[in-house]
Amino acid sequence: MNIWVGVTDEDWFTHLSHLKPDEVNFWQPSGGRAFRALAPGEPFLFKLHSPKNFIVGGGFFVSHTPLPASLAWDAFGMKNGVGSLEELHARIRRYRRDTKTVDPVIGCTFLAEPFFLNESAWLPVPKSWAPNIVQGKTYDTDSSDGRMLWESVQLRICVTEPGVAAEAADKPRLGSEFLARSRLGQGAFRVLVTDAYERRCAVTGEKTLPVLEAAHIKPYALNGPHQVSNGILLRSDLHRLFDLGYVTITPDLQLEVSSRLKAEWQNGREYYAHHGQPLRFYGHEPLRRPSREFLQWHNECRFRT
Repeated sequence: MNIWVGVTDEDWFTHLSHLKPDEVNFWQPSGGRAFRALAPGEPFLFKLHSPKNFIVGGGFFVSHTPLPASLAWDAFGMKNGVGSLEELHARIRRYRRDTKTVDPVIGCTFLAEPFFLNESAWLPVPKSWAPNIVQGKTYDTDSSDGRMLWESVQLRICVTEPGVAAEAADKPRLGSEFLARSRLGQGAFRVLVTDAYERRCAVTGEKTLPVLEAAHIKPYALNGPHQVSNGILLRSDLHRLFDLGYVTITPDLQLEVSSRLKAEWQNGREYYAHHGQPLRFYGHEPLRRPSREFLQWHNECRFRT
């Protein structure tokens, strides 16, 4: 198993340690650099900037993707480590040269089940940590440094975060299994669904990102999970109609439009044009494909016949 130790802004860490969120966005001011150091479910640890050379918390890697700052705020809010979108923009400008960009794209790394150590439990970085490291370093638990690091982290979270410690003991729970079984948050759900559908509306193919929304097939309030298989990416108007039951997706992945749309609103021509048509975009991998079980629930319990 790999571990990433990422250099962390202390203001970001302090804000989140007080918030105690269920997920966090570890963002970078530049959106162009991909992050491939970890597989889903592997640990991502937080190290403060020098001279505070301590590991102070962490989480479990979910995904990485570039997003406009406004969409990162819509998805994660204060889980971005700031109090407002204006503060997020101000932090980005602190590190970027192109300060006139209205909605800069940032690199977003999403972490589930975050933990924040009490200061008395902060862990000194391994001796192999070089002082010139700017962004972070990978450790392998097959190596002595990596193994000792992860054992030390587990001992500390047993004291300060017993719930997280129990989850960590259940590892390895990596890759697709982690995404299927872990307690993902609303923000990670939205972004994972958006990327699973190639940032296209499943019905129309629309690719204007600000108008695309990740819809739960079975609502979270009714025990529908934050999983990609319970999501579908829709244009905002179709999302609204889907939630209200005027449209549905059959288990065979075809759009159905209720006759009640026209009966109640004397309109709907644009939507009836898609009636009976197969989805244009959806994830083909089993965990990214809409679940037949959740689609059947929507057909039977939400669709207005």
